[in-house]
Amino acid sequence: MTKKFFKNVFALITLSILVLALTACGNDNSSEDKGKTSSIDAIKERGKVRIAVFSDKPPFGYIDENGKNQGYDILLAKRIAKDLLGDESKVEFILTEAQNRVDVLKSDKVDITLANFTVTPERSEQVDFANPYMKVAIGVASPKKAAISDIQQLDGKKLLINKGTTAETYFAKNYADIEQVKYDQNTETFEALKDGRGAALAHDNTLLYAWVKENPDYVVDIKSIGDLDYIAPAVKKGNKELLDWLNEELETLGKEQFFHKAFDEVLRPVYGENVQADDVVVEGKSK
Repeated sequence: MTKKFFKNVFALITLSILVLALTACGNDNSSEDKGKTSSIDAIKERGKVRIAVFSDKPPFGYIDENGKNQGYDILLAKRIAKDLLGDESKVEFILTEAQNRVDVLKSDKVDITLANFTVTPERSEQVDFANPYMKVAIGVASPKKAAISDIQQLDGKKLLINKGTTAETYFAKNYADIEQVKYDQNTETFEALKDGRGAALAHDNTLLYAWVKENPDYVVDIKSIGDLDYIAPAVKKGNKELLDWLNEELETLGKEQFFHKAFDEVLRPVYGENVQADDVVVEGKSK
C-alpha cells in the first residue's frame, strides 16, 4: 500500500470523527432545548395555576364563613384559570401576607401574585408587573371621636401600619418622626385601632373605605396622601412568556369591561355610592 493510500484513509477517519463530534454537539443542544419546559406548559402539565392572594383583606381577598376564597382579586384569579386552563376551578390559592408577596414568586411557590399588589419602583426591580387593573392611594382611618384630618395631628402619636405595604414605605420616607406600630396581618392592625393602640391606621384607601362602612365609629378623613398608585398582577422576574400572556388577557378583559362588572358585583355593595367604578377601576391597559 502506498503512502497516498494511508494519507487518504487518515483524512477520511479524521473527517468522520469531526462529523460525529458536530452531530453529538447538535444532539446535546437539541436535548437541552427539549428539556426546557415553558412556564405556561408547566402550568398546563400541573393542571393548576398557583395564585397568591390575601385571606384577610375584604373585599379584595378573604376567606368566607364557608372557608371559600372570595373577593375582587378572586374573581380575576378564577377568570385567569378559566382562560388558561379551561376551568375556573383549576386555580390553587396560596395565602400570603403583604410582606411575602415578592418572596412567594422568587421561591417558585406561585405562578402569579395578585393580593392587591401595588406597583412600586422597588418591587419592579424584584418582580415583573403586568398591566394594572386598579388604582389606589394611601389613606388614613381614625376614630370619629378623635378624627385625624391632617398628618401634623399624628405628631407624638402612634400610627398603625401593615408590614410590607406602600403605607409603611411612604411614612418611613416622608414622616420618619411619626412612630409606626407594625403588624403582619390586616386583622391584627384593625384590631389594634379598635383597641386604641394607635391614633390612626394607614393603608390603601380602597380598603379603608370598605372597612369604615362596616365600622361606622371610624372615618377616613385623610383620603389620599402621596401619588396615585396602580395595582397589578406580578410574575417572577424574567418570566416573559407568562407576563405577555397576562397582558393579553388583561387587554381582552378590558374590552369586555370585566373589571367594571367585578366592581358592581363585589365592590359596589361594600362602598355604596361613595365610591364609583371609575374612581378605582383600570380596564387592563398600560397606565
